Amino acid sequence: MQVVERPPETTLERPRVNGQPPGRGFELYAWYFMRVSGLLLVFLALGHLAIMHIINNVDVITYEWVAARWSLPLWRLYDLLLLWLALLHGLNGVRVVIDDYIHTPGWRLFALTSLAVIGFVLLVVGSEVILSFQPGMFRA
Repeated sequence: MQVVERPPETTLERPRVNGQPPGRGFELYAWYFMRVSGLLLVFLALGHLAIMHIINNVDVITYEWVAARWSLPLWRLYDLLLLWLALLHGLNGVRVVIDDYIHTPGWRLFALTSLAVIGFVLLVVGSEVILSFQPGMFRA
């Protein structure tokens, strides 16, 4: 019969990151955001795919169809939520990859700054399209 030893009564303190105990601060909120946004995105993306490809044939989706859909605030909110959650979820994932694989501080700063600028531009342009769209503005 093999004897199993008891683990020691004391445990080592977990290392601190930037002077903070692990599991606190921005990284904790980013971790929760990824879980919540991922769950919401499953339903939003499946709903989007069902509406665009199953319920409606792609032949039906025209400018007039989109204009009629976006005339209702609920659909604009739906698409805006899908845009923001998908983009921020993806940007946060890329941020984690940058933190994991770029170790030189200068290159990491450059990569994270570039990511933030690109993400900001995409959020602003995408939001402007959804929020400022006026039905009939491109029809003669």
